Parts: sequence; C-alpha cells; structure tokens
Amino acid sequence: MFVSRSYPPLVPLRVALFTDTLGDVNGVSRFLRSIAELASPERDLHVLTSTRFECAARSNIHNIPALASCPMPGYAPLDLTLPNARALWARADELRPHAVHVSTPGPVGLVGRRYALRRALPLLGTYHTDFPAYIEHLFDDGALTWIARAAVRRFYAPFTRVLARTGAYAPHMASVGIGPERLASLPPGIDTELFHVRHRDTTGAIWRAIPGVRATSVKALYVGRVSVEKNLPMLARIWARVRGAASERGIDAQLLIVGDGPYRAAMRHALAPHDACFLGFRHGAELSTIYASCDLFLFPSVTDTLGQVVMEAQSSGLPAIVSDRGGPCAVVDDGRTGLVLGAAPERWIEGALRLITDAARRRAMSGAAHAKMRPLTIERSFAAFWNVHEEAIVDSRLCISQKHKPGHALARGPARR
Repeated sequence: MFVSRSYPPLVPLRVALFTDTLGDVNGVSRFLRSIAELASPERDLHVLTSTRFECAARSNIHNIPALASCPMPGYAPLDLTLPNARALWARADELRPHAVHVSTPGPVGLVGRRYALRRALPLLGTYHTDFPAYIEHLFDDGALTWIARAAVRRFYAPFTRVLARTGAYAPHMASVGIGPERLASLPPGIDTELFHVRHRDTTGAIWRAIPGVRATSVKALYVGRVSVEKNLPMLARIWARVRGAASERGIDAQLLIVGDGPYRAAMRHALAPHDACFLGFRHGAELSTIYASCDLFLFPSVTDTLGQVVMEAQSSGLPAIVSDRGGPCAVVDDGRTGLVLGAAPERWIEGALRLITDAARRRAMSGAAHAKMRPLTIERSFAAFWNVHEEAIVDSRLCISQKHKPGHALARGPARR
C-alpha cells in the first residue's frame, strides 16, 4: 500500500472532484457532502456533478444541468444521466484545479477522468463501490462478473492514486489491477455529532409519529438501499424465524427498514406477517433519532467497501451485526461492538436472538460501539484525503522536473483553457 510521506504543504491547493452521486441518498453522497462542507481556502475542494436531485447551495458545489436525465430503470431512486461534458469541462477550466479526483466510475466520472488525462493533471479516485461484486451477487454469472472486472480495471488504469475506504479491501482492489504502489488508505470517518447517543428519544415520541412501530418493542434496524445486492433476501428469510423465536420467549421484536430500492415491494410482501416496518427515506435529525432510539443494527451486505451506515449505527450506540465479507467487518469489533458472522443463516438467527434477548449485553456493546466511533470523525478522514492529494501533486511536479519537460501543464501550474 502507498505510504504517506511528509511534504511541505501546497497552499492554496485546488482539487476538482467529479461524482455521479451527490443529491441522492446513500453513504457515498453523504461522505461527499460532508467533505464539501469542510473545504476551505487552504483545502479548496470543488465538487462537480450532473443530477436532477437537489444539491446543497454552496459555492464549491457545481451541479451542471444534464443533456438528459431519468430515473434508472428498475431503480427510480438513482439517476441515469447523460452529462454535458463540454459544460463540465468549461467549469473545471474556470476552477483551474491542480488535481482531479473521480469518485464514481459513471458518466460524470468518465468526464472527469478524460479531463484529467487531457489536461495532464494528477488523477486520483476512491474505490467507493465494488461493482464486480455487485454484478456477481445480482446475476451469479461468471462471464458478466469478468466483464465488470475488466471494465473496472480499464477505468482505474491511469489513476496515480486510488483510495480504499478500509484496508480490508486491498486484495479486492488488487484483483482489478490496483496494486499497493497506487493504493492509499482513506481512514473511515463520519459526522460523530450528528450520529450520537444523545439523540436517543426516551419518551417514545419518535415512534408515535411512525405508524406501526411500537415504543416498547426491541427494534432491529437496517438503513440503506433496499436492493438484492445488499443481501436483503437473506435478512427477510432469517427475520421470520428470529421474530417467531423472540415471541416464544415473550419478547416483542420489530424490524425497521429505512431506505428504498427495487427490492422493497418483494421484501414487504415476504415480511408482511412478521412485524417489519418500512420507513422509506429519513433524513437529518429524524434519522439521527431513529438510529439512536433503536436497539441493534442488522447489515447483511457482502458487497460494501465500507458500510458507512454501520459506523453511523455504532456511533449512535447500536451493536451492529455484519457479514465477515466486505468492508463493514473492518469497523466492527466482533463480540465487543457487535457481531461479525459468516454466511450461514443459522448463525445470523442465533446472533440476532442473542442480542434481542440479552438487554445487558446490548447495553455493554452499545457503550463500546459509541466509544469506538468517537475518534473516527469526518474531519480526520478529510485531512487524510487532502494529504494524499498534496503528495500526488508534489510527486507529479518532481517527476516533471526530473524529466525536464518545460511547458507541461503541471510545470506551468494549474491547468488553463
């Protein structure tokens, strides 16, 4: 893995970040909005996107109208966008960035990738989403998975640095050609004040406002995209048995699903007799209160590179049960802040019941989970993000100096039109 070194700071430094997701509801967009809010004249980050969703009115967020945009077929909460590449390039040229960061390998990300290469700027990215794993999980087709892996390998081939949300994903990234010489670690971080145990509603008022949720029940929570690649069919299967076993022991348990996606209707149908409540999208203070007022968190995904919602849940005081595959297991201490379980449904049934029926253990894990997340701030993550970009720019300029290439874009400073 690429090792961070000490360089004199470059001030001011400007980075143009291209992303296909910003106004929609997911962990990646929340992370990007958070670091955009932390930008300053010394860390001059500008976010470029093209989306029909509303974005924050900030001077460093540039939502360029698309040539065409529509809900993604089969998954309306996501955009399918044809960006105006000429307008995105023009805005980037106005910004005169020292480096380009591509956050997503979608249409906007492709524009940013091409812009960096044409302007001879350092090109960096974050491996937010493991698309080959998604394809494998959704279609179970070796040929499609191979094609996805080849496409991702080609996309990231010219990047000078690729950031990993957790070190656990380094082997997966190596499988798509991102070797240790280009890999940089991005320490996970969240808004630890927004997601905090202090937001727990001890009066039950939050539940009286949500039909179907009982204030006195033990509440297991899932937050995220309601889609097959999140392994939610397995969660639906095990919850029926968990709910029944808890009821036999005299414990009232409910499953709360926050989010939306193409599997919602099928999941609602499967869980109709088993006390599951679908809350749709929730935001801001209401989401914080829901997190902190539940009792445990269930996140069965095996395709997430990090699982930001798992961090948010733990910061809110929820023990988290996660898979031993993917990134979320890297942010859960098995047996202390939650449970890290294999794929066998029986293990998930046993683990969920263990926490639902043992209030004392939940309380102990709650305190440990909250304490573990306290240092993992978004400020810390953004500082590391910025340092990687400074180092990449210095390395690029040193390389140009050694090769004696006057007139190169970086030798002249920020790119010009």
